[in-house]
Amino acid sequence: MELESILLPGVDGKRPLVIAGPCSAETEEQVMETARRLAARGIKIFRAGIWKPRTKPGGFEGIGVKGLPWLKRVHKELGMYTAVEVATPYHVREALAHDVDILWIGARTSANPFAVQEIADALEGVDIPVFIKNPVNPDLDLWIGAIERIHNAGIRRIAAIHRGFSTYDKKIYRNLPQWHIPIELHRQIPNLPIICDPSHIGGKRELIAPLCQQAMDLNFDGLIIESHCNPDKAWSDAFQQVTPEVLDLILNSLVIRDMTQSTENLTDLRHQIDELDNSLLELLARRMRVSEEIGTYKKEHNMSILQEQRYDEILRNRIGQAEQMGMDGEFMKTVLVAIHEESIRHQQEIMK
Repeated sequence: MELESILLPGVDGKRPLVIAGPCSAETEEQVMETARRLAARGIKIFRAGIWKPRTKPGGFEGIGVKGLPWLKRVHKELGMYTAVEVATPYHVREALAHDVDILWIGARTSANPFAVQEIADALEGVDIPVFIKNPVNPDLDLWIGAIERIHNAGIRRIAAIHRGFSTYDKKIYRNLPQWHIPIELHRQIPNLPIICDPSHIGGKRELIAPLCQQAMDLNFDGLIIESHCNPDKAWSDAFQQVTPEVLDLILNSLVIRDMTQSTENLTDLRHQIDELDNSLLELLARRMRVSEEIGTYKKEHNMSILQEQRYDEILRNRIGQAEQMGMDGEFMKTVLVAIHEESIRHQQEIMK
């Protein structure tokens, strides 16, 4: 995919590229106060939600077009670039008319190919950086599809934003990171910058710092972080916003590791990984052969393939064992579910 640099004039090319500002533009005073405090700490790109898609009606859904002149004032008085989320062609037109510098497409929108295509059509002939958040569901092809639609519109300054994936279950994170998905996105489109959104992944301000460090350790290019002059009084997503001063502490505490250092000293360890992977594959193949024998027994005795009590017992016991061995329970559940699905497939072949 042919891409160009997303860096704007005067913005440092060092990692991480930082975009910060409130979840929502609420008042002109709140926007300017937050922007001044961020600018004083070296932040060059100011983000603010103008239109806020909410899960349920009745909540604050953004100040709307009224807030766009405030962003123009931020740019004029403080020299900061501005970024807003767009979800419709109307949003695109209004943002461009008010000289917004960067557009991003939200997770709910990127999950809808029709909506992304309408935005792409509205961007025909425009040269502006466009960032695409991952869809709410963990669908890499859908994410890539949204990126391709924007690219097909002639946009070459594109980045992806990883904001995690929605889950019904109550977890430590608001949205599960599932880091393997942006890692695979980078493998498929190596020249695509990826920016982490720790505010939406964590959902709590105390999780922002460790998530920022994880993103840097995974070689992400930037961070987009919600920062408010008075987070506890924010009109939306108060719990995941930090003051400009706290943001400054978080950024100054980051350890940016050298990604160009020679990895020759890792050769022996990587050989061990290769050997262990081979052993895992051999064990899985043996497990599938046993599953086939079980399938034969079930067929001969007219038993159903799925034995729910046994499956529940395996999940419960193996997850408990994995956690005792220092592994994440959710990770082990994912592994066991995948193994079980493959075992079912083998047994279905026997049953035919």
